[in-house]
Amino acid sequence: MANNLSVIHLERIAQLYQWLPKDSMQHPLVAVVDFSKYQEAFQQNIDFTLGFYALLLKNHCVNKMKYGQQSCDFDNGSLVCIAPQQIINSGEANISLAEEVSGWGLFFHPDLLKGTPLSRSIREYTFFDYEINEALHLSEKEKSRLNDIVALIERELSENIDKHSQRLIVSNIELLLNYCMRYYDRQFITRRATHSDTLAKVEEILSTYFSDPQSTAQGLPSVKYLADKVCLSPNYLSDLLKKETGMNAQDHIHSHLIKEAQYLLTSTNKSVSELAFELGFDYPQYFSRLFKQKTGLTPNAYRAAQLN
Repeated sequence: MANNLSVIHLERIAQLYQWLPKDSMQHPLVAVVDFSKYQEAFQQNIDFTLGFYALLLKNHCVNKMKYGQQSCDFDNGSLVCIAPQQIINSGEANISLAEEVSGWGLFFHPDLLKGTPLSRSIREYTFFDYEINEALHLSEKEKSRLNDIVALIERELSENIDKHSQRLIVSNIELLLNYCMRYYDRQFITRRATHSDTLAKVEEILSTYFSDPQSTAQGLPSVKYLADKVCLSPNYLSDLLKKETGMNAQDHIHSHLIKEAQYLLTSTNKSVSELAFELGFDYPQYFSRLFKQKTGLTPNAYRAAQLN
């Protein structure tokens, strides 16, 4: 394919095979690619987007990959999961040009999932929206398990397509995703020391935000705002916080908001509407509704109960 554009978009699996011509298409909606055939692809610096899902496992044998500012847990391999329409880079893996690349890519189009339970549950696999530097770093045992599942998919692709093909392929993809979920849970645990710093920073950011009138005048902080401050993707931050505290990023924002609201309700005589605007709400009724949802009382009822 000509790559004279700044970003190459591959909408269909068939276009993937034009970019990776050493493999032949076996199924119009799913593909397994052996990266060892495409050393040159990892020596280029090409931005592209896909119209389909991708799971990319690369093996590393030289230096440990970096995960943000930290070394990864394992240097055996890393798995990146990519949702449709995300911009990715063919060389974005911190691999030296002299290093041989091995691994695999599993690509599947959303149309493959139509009519299957996975079409409804695919959004639950939030790691598809993680950033490249939030990759899943695998032990040898974990990598072997994923390799076995991909081998099953590859063998199924080598068979003639029949009425059972979709169900068998999709069930194996779902199995693969469930193992990825398990291994990400493991990674959250093994990175607990690093994550404690993130948790402390989140608490500091939110405390500062809600105590600063100039900040709240700009509106409520979003999950993306918070994630950008700690250099993580919104989904990764939410999943990290959920695993560590039982509350996702939005819950943490609301928790700090309610604490600040409770303080203002008992320390000032400002009306509920004034406090709502001061806390960053565009509409006071939204503030009152959230406050009652979190505390069981309306703002005025809470003020009366605390002052009596």
